[in-house]
Formats: sequence, C-alpha cells, structure tokens
Amino acid sequence: MKTISHCFIYILIALSLGACGSIPAPEAAAGNGSQIDLVVSGDYVVSMDEAGTVYENGAVAIDDGLILAIGPARDILANYRAAKILDGEHRIVMPGLINGHSHAAMTLLRGVADDLALMDWLNNYIFPAEVEFVDSEFVRIGTELACWEMIRGGTTTFVDMYYYPDTIAEVIDRCGMRAMISATVIDQRSPDAENADDSIRKGIAFIQRWRGKSERITPILGPHANYTLNAEQLRATREAAMKLGAPISIHISESPFELQYSKDTYGMPSIQMYESIGFFEGPTIAAHVVWPTKEEIPILAERKVGVIHNPTSNMKIASGISPVAEMLAAGVRVGLGTDGAASNNDLDMWEEMRLASLLQKVDRMDPEVMSATTVLTMATRGGATAIGLGDITGSLEVGKHADLIQVAFDDVHHIPTYNVISHLLYVTDEQDVASVVVDGHVLMEEGEILTIDTKRVAVESKALAARIQAALKQRNQSP
Repeated sequence: MKTISHCFIYILIALSLGACGSIPAPEAAAGNGSQIDLVVSGDYVVSMDEAGTVYENGAVAIDDGLILAIGPARDILANYRAAKILDGEHRIVMPGLINGHSHAAMTLLRGVADDLALMDWLNNYIFPAEVEFVDSEFVRIGTELACWEMIRGGTTTFVDMYYYPDTIAEVIDRCGMRAMISATVIDQRSPDAENADDSIRKGIAFIQRWRGKSERITPILGPHANYTLNAEQLRATREAAMKLGAPISIHISESPFELQYSKDTYGMPSIQMYESIGFFEGPTIAAHVVWPTKEEIPILAERKVGVIHNPTSNMKIASGISPVAEMLAAGVRVGLGTDGAASNNDLDMWEEMRLASLLQKVDRMDPEVMSATTVLTMATRGGATAIGLGDITGSLEVGKHADLIQVAFDDVHHIPTYNVISHLLYVTDEQDVASVVVDGHVLMEEGEILTIDTKRVAVESKALAARIQAALKQRNQSP
C-alpha cells in the first residue's frame, strides 16, 4: 500500500509528464470520458485471447459487469472515468481461474482420510462420514470455507458437485463467485436423498428453482459414476437434463477399478459405455478421464465432452496419469480442476497447473509437451470452453463478463521476470493473488476478502471439525 505522500508525488509526476503508467491515479481517470464502474490496471495485462495478446502498462475498463475495453492504460484512462480503480504497480492482470471439478463443502473433510485407494477411501471413509455428518449446515459452512479459499487463490468460476445444492447456491450467490452447481445423483442413501430416483427428482426441482435466479449460477445435474448408477439410471438422468436443457457433470474413466468394473458389467470401457446409451447427446463435463482408450479419445472430441484434468487428486489416490497431451492433440476440450479438498487436499489451481505440465513432461519424457501457454489456457479460456461457459468468461475480451484477477509479482520468487507467461505457470502461487473481480464486483482487494466474514467461517469450521473429530474418535474406540 502506498502512503498518501507517495500517491501525491506519483500523481504530480504523472500529470506533469502527461502520461499514465501502470498505476492509474484517480485524477487521471477523472477526465472527459464516459463514467464507468471500474478500471483494473497492471504492468502486464494477459488477455488469454486466442491471439495471446499481452499489454504492457495496460488496463481493463469495466461497467455493469462487462468488459468495455482493454488496452494501454493511457488510452483507457483517457476514455473512461471510473468510480473505482485498482492500482497496477507490480501487478499482472489476467482472467480468473476456472476450477472445472470440485466438491466444495468437502473442505470440512480435509485430511480426514489420506493415503488410501479410491474405492477404500470412498466406501470405508467418505460415504459413511457423509451420511453421518453432512447436513445443510455442514454444506453451508464447508462451501463458505471453500469460496474463501478459492477467492484467495484467484479462482473466479468453479463446477461443484455435492449435496444440498440449494444451500451451495445460496452461499455462492452471497460470496459473489460464478459456479455451475451439480445436484448429485447416486443410487444409495445419501445426505439429501434416498436413492437415484429421489436424487433425480430433487435435482430437477433444484434446477427449476435456480434457473434464471442468479446470472452467476448455473444449476445442473451431477450423476456420480457408472459404478454408483446403472445404465438405466444414467440414461434417465440424461433424459431429465435434456428436457431441462441442463448440462451434466460426472466422474468418468477415473480409476483402474472403474475401467475393470465397466468391462465386467457392460462389456466395454466407460466412455464407450456412455456413448452406447446416448449419454453424450447433451453437454457433458467429464471429471478425471484418466483411462480413455485410443478408440475412446475421438469420441470425446466428436461429442465435445469437456474433460477436466485433476492431477493432484489423481496422483494422491494413485488413479493414474491421464493422457492429456494426446487428448489435446485430438481436439478434446480439456480444463483443470482440483477435485475436493478431501482428496487433494487443497483448492489451489496454481498447483494443479504446475503439476499438469510437469507430470505430462516426465510421463512422456518430452520437455516440450504441455507448454506454459497451453496449461495456462487450460486454466482460463480452455477451461471455460470445457465447461460450456467460453462465451462469457475465461479471457479478457470486450463483451465478456469481467471475471479477472490481479497477481502481485514483486515478491522474491518473481525477481527477475523475463517472461510473464512462464512466471504465471512455474512461479506464481495462490499467495501471490492480490485482487479478485467477478462480474465487475471486487471480491478481494489487496488480499482482503470483501464478501465473506472470514473470522466467522474460521470459527464455525473449527467447531464443526472438532465435533467430527470427537465422533470419529469415539467410534474408533468402540468395541
């Protein structure tokens, strides 16, 4: 933060030179241009458009939630008078990150069961814990905690799949993020439904309640997987989604267990099985996709399935290494996600980006694969396209919604900076995110979360975690 005298000196210098650098002064913005809501400036503005445009000493003009202009700060400040300006000294402006797969409320189960195989982790720890502990209050607190963590790390849009979706939507509506919220469909007793039919009924009602209620929230259906739902139930879920015009988010081809289960049960691997029942007829967001066959990858491309790569979770549960490079080469739409904090154990998209790049390089023994630009695209514009929101977010372009972040690059690990794209991928971490804007509203400014009572959420989260820990300890001590 600059002192008052520092600001005053800067303004005098800027005015005397007749120039506006990367730090826009309020006086410079108060010219004869149009009145707008916000200007966000930076030493660099990384647009992530298809041309890869990067502006030095740039700025973004924002009004009514939309990007009006992007370009040199001098031009932006000459043409617009902003009610608020976010300074750009030592800041990189870029699109907010897109987390394509999460279970937000599972932040409250962070670390409750680690170092386990997927099915052991699910069946013996997570599913039982959810039935015992998860209710609407759990989901409220856990989702608030997740929104706090994601905003802090520069995520502006995420795809969620969990229980009590109305509660999730209410939290996200208050915190100001953009999200696609999946009503979970699973054929077993869950915290908010008795079985698959009950899940579908409740999911349809959720979509009907929330459609059009908030421009930032897209209600969708979230069938869990083809080993927790049979073919008829999966088909019924897709039919319901088609009638509603809603996308679907689902776990697909995640683990060796699922691959073998699909072959044993359906006589074919997972992706072929979904194709055989017409599941890909509507928009599909497919999480993980670790084990697609060579024959299945073209299906994903042809059906425009959005694949969400979750490198940390895949590695931690030893699900395998997804052939991301092959899918990208085949024209598959691929984004990135964190999965839930119970299997990650954080919601840090910068870590996902680095691991996505490095894991493919060492797996293929090719240092040129998965370049910084490629992976940064997966976390922004490419991720938005994968989840079906590419027309409104994911890049800084005129007419798109103003979902963007400022990244500080004056800490020691950013010195020197030769290539801003390289630094964003291989150096930046979540603590470098300074400010976050979604739909033109500032959610975090210079590290201060503005839309969440973080002290209250911390107290409530710790209290709930203490109750869970006590219950688990008592259960483990029982004969």
